[in-house]
Amino acid sequence: MTGAPLTDFPRPSLAVDTATFTVTDRGLEIVLVTEDVGLALPGTFVHERERLHDAVLRSLRTKAGITGREPEQLQVFDDPDRDPRGWVVTVAHLDVVPGSVVAEGLQGGSITLVPVGDVEVDGGVRLPYDHPRVFVEALRRVRAAYAEYPDPWGLLPETFSLGDLQTLHESVAGTELPRDTFRRGMKRYLEATGDFTDGRRGRPSRLYRNPPGRHSRQQ
Repeated sequence: MTGAPLTDFPRPSLAVDTATFTVTDRGLEIVLVTEDVGLALPGTFVHERERLHDAVLRSLRTKAGITGREPEQLQVFDDPDRDPRGWVVTVAHLDVVPGSVVAEGLQGGSITLVPVGDVEVDGGVRLPYDHPRVFVEALRRVRAAYAEYPDPWGLLPETFSLGDLQTLHESVAGTELPRDTFRRGMKRYLEATGDFTDGRRGRPSRLYRNPPGRHSRQQ
């Protein structure tokens, strides 16, 4: 450290961008907003003396109509050329939300849901800046978490069947999963409630819950 004033050092602008996913009947989808550059991840520049956390919540509220969430930090993206407007460092965040959280934004037209398979990596919806890199890392993190734990972001109700759980995991993974292998792997994390489904959709199925402390997103 030196005693020189901070104004002697060039500084980048600081931004936040949030990759927010949800699961619909089309599978895993990403929340995008319309900017001058097209569809993009919700984001904003951090205001003077504003905390990153507050900037994230502000951008989600004002641009996507999403409130009441606590996105987690994903990664810093600091390529000096990531934004053609100038030197911008962004702290990317990540969240996975139930459909009810994005309902208001969908009704108001402030957001667009795009299936993750339709986002440009080699083709599809083209994201601006280096948002494709943010998207790829966020998607990797989400799929890794669901590959290891039953429901890390709590998308299912408090109690659920193994069939419900497998349907969720297949939506996140984007592929079918071997039934027996999947159930053996997940049962060790679950607690049987002793109750069953009502049998309206076939034979009654045993209901499970996530024991407290088993929602882990550390990858």
